[in-house]
Order: sequence, then C-alpha cells, then structure tokens
Amino acid sequence: MTDPHAQTPEHGDHSAQRIYTRRFWIAFAANVMMVTANTMTFRFAEFVKFLGGTEETTGFIVSVGLLGSLFFRAFLGQALDTFGIRRIWLICATINMTGGLLMMTSSAIGLQLYLARIIFVVGLSGMFASSVSYIQSLAPVDRRTEIIGTFGASGFVGMILGAQLGDLVFLKFPNNSELYYVLFGLVFLFGFLHTALAFWLTSKDVHRRPEVSPPIHKLLVRYWPSSVLIVTVMMGIGFAVTMTFLTRYSTELGLSGIRTFFTAYAITAFTLRIIARQWSQSVGRHRLIAMGLLSHSLGHFLMTFVTQDFHFIMPAMCLGFGHALLFPCVVSMGAGAFPEQYRGTGTSVTLAAIDLGTILTAPFLGWIIDHYGFHSMFFVVSGTLGVVGVSYGLLTSKLVDADVLMHRKRMEREAKLRHSHSVSPADSRPSLGSVIQNDPKTSEACLRQ
Repeated sequence: MTDPHAQTPEHGDHSAQRIYTRRFWIAFAANVMMVTANTMTFRFAEFVKFLGGTEETTGFIVSVGLLGSLFFRAFLGQALDTFGIRRIWLICATINMTGGLLMMTSSAIGLQLYLARIIFVVGLSGMFASSVSYIQSLAPVDRRTEIIGTFGASGFVGMILGAQLGDLVFLKFPNNSELYYVLFGLVFLFGFLHTALAFWLTSKDVHRRPEVSPPIHKLLVRYWPSSVLIVTVMMGIGFAVTMTFLTRYSTELGLSGIRTFFTAYAITAFTLRIIARQWSQSVGRHRLIAMGLLSHSLGHFLMTFVTQDFHFIMPAMCLGFGHALLFPCVVSMGAGAFPEQYRGTGTSVTLAAIDLGTILTAPFLGWIIDHYGFHSMFFVVSGTLGVVGVSYGLLTSKLVDADVLMHRKRMEREAKLRHSHSVSPADSRPSLGSVIQNDPKTSEACLRQ
C-alpha cells in the first residue's frame, strides 16, 4: 500500500532524496517540547520522597505506570494503523497533559498519584509512537535508520532543556508543594506546545486504512524479530536507572542536581547522532547495538566513582554514546520488520518492549538500593549489560545487516548509472541520453529505478 507521506525519489537516487523538509523540522521541534516535559518528570522520585515514599515505592509506581502503558500499546499500534497518526497523536497528547495536571494536584501517595503516572505515561507512549511512525514515512527504507537517528537528536536538545529547567526550579523554590506545582505546571505547558505543533504538522494528512487488520498476536508471531527483544529489555534497564533513580543518587551524594549528567549525556548523544547517522549503512546495526550495550555497561560502572557534580561527565558520555547508537538501530530493526501498512504496530511493539525492561527491573533496582545501596545497583546493571553486549556481539558477528546490503546495492546502481552517462559518443550503441529523449517510457522507467 502506498504511504501517503512518502516522497518520490529524484532521478532514482535515494541518497539525493530530500528527507529533511519543513515537516521534519516541525516534528523535530515538537519532540523537543515533549522530551523537555518528560525530562522534568525525572524528578518524580523526589516528589515521591517528599510525599513520604521510599525508593522501592518509586520503582513500584513507575512500573505500574509503565504496565498501564504496555497494556495500552497492545492496542496503540493497530489504532495507529486503523485510525491514522494524526487522530491518535492528538488524543494521546491530551491524555498526557491530563496526567501532568493530576500529578500537579496530588497531595499524597494514593490512587490519584498512581492514576496520574499511568495516564501521563500512556499519553507519552502514544505521542512518541505517533511521532516516530510519522518520521519514518518521510524517508526511503534504506535511510530510515538515519532519519530516526537524526530525529532522535531532538530528544537530546529537550533533555538538556528539561534537566536545566528542573534543577532551576529546585534551586529557586523551597522543598514544598509550591515547588511541585511549578514543576508539573511547566510539564503541562511543554506538553501543550507539543500538541499545538503536532496539530499543525498533521493538519493536511490523509490516512489510508489497511484493508485487513490482523490481531496483534498474529502480527507478532509473523513479523516480530525475537533477537531485538533482549536488546530492548537491556535498554529498559538503563532507562530505569537514569530516568528514575539518578536524581535520588545525586541527592544522597549531596550534589546540586542532575543537569550536569543530562547535559553531558545529551551533548554526547546529539553530536554522535549527527556524526554517525549513516553508520548503519557501513558498519551495520548489529555491531552498533553491541557497541551501544558495552558503552552502557561502562557508563553505569563509572557511576560508582561519582563524588562531585563534574564526575557525572564521563559516565554520562558513555551512556549518551550508547543511547545514540542503540535507539535508531533497535527501532528500525523492530518496526522495519513489519509491512508498511502495519508500521504503526511495529513501532509501538518495539517501544513497548523497551518499557518492558523498565517494568521488570525498576522495583528490583529500587529494592537493591533500599537494602544494599546505589553502588550495588550500578554493579548489577553494569554486569548484566556487559554480559549481554558481549554475547550479542559474538552471536551476530558473522551476520550482514540489511541496511549494509541495501546501501551496497544502491551504490552499485549509482555506479552503473554514472558509467552509462560516460559512454563515448562514438560508441555504436545509442547513448542513454538519446534513448531517454526519444523514448518517454524509457525515461520514466529510469527515473523509477
């Protein structure tokens, strides 16, 4: 089925196709707003502590929220395929803003706080799946890893902005309810700005509903690449640490906050995304995944040496390096395994698998912190990521990635086309130019190759 967002390649050269259009940059800005809001909620553990909870309580609330998100994702993918990106994107953005308001008005660890976290994360998952599904439609198959990676760089801009704003709020306001009114009020504001940009971006989109919508379990059995599952779970473990417990680690050490970590993390990841956006076509996604996992392992190990704010820089650089490599590779492999008409399902399932890693590990990591301390938690996470990284690298060392194969074929086609243009006029065969001029059908066929 034809993708309504797909662009026509110019002269058969996919590398020349302009994928960084105005639509891309509007989506880029919208993602900055969304990640800024989400990064400010990395202070959620401080809020739970303020309300009288423990680290294990925080882990449990986070897991419950993600469990709700995981249940929602079971229907999200097919909703995207059936009803279209625009409708689901705007509905989920509204849900997310509602969750922000409920967190802002929570005054105790109870039903409202649990519901607020669930609603916020459910909305966030839909917003993110919608934006990633949309952005993939702007590029040809062999450049999707590239455009996902470049688009993801917007998240690191939002991460810097959100971390700086979060720390600024904590510095300017005393540790009371007013602080959290301001914090979650800003979360709502950036969520609203994201919604406005998404509304503008998709205002002229027309959705084509697939003729057949198989149940999600049949799509999973047929298309889901099982090798991706273990990697997504490992990514979820890393996110459980950085997005939930890092703020408590900083507070326990008596440091000023988490802006140093997330600024170094985001700058590293942003820079690498720009530099390495086409590495998947030369190095291959399997090798990049192994490198990313090992970099994450090293980063969590280095966390145990932090005693001052600037000590966060080295582990942050390792974790930012790993994130920059892992996310676009995993999403393009997971979502790309599904046919075009079920791309929403593929994207949603892949992102859900990352959440699964956080759901399974956040309460356990919180329990380790409560009973054995932060350093023991970092050692467990580092060791697990290291073992999986080495194992994945060995198991996939002889595989040739599809991105590499498609890139080679494209380069061969381009070389043949250049050679055909360089044929001498004295050649007895008619030149490609004369054939194209004299035969419009041949011209059209060349342009479609």
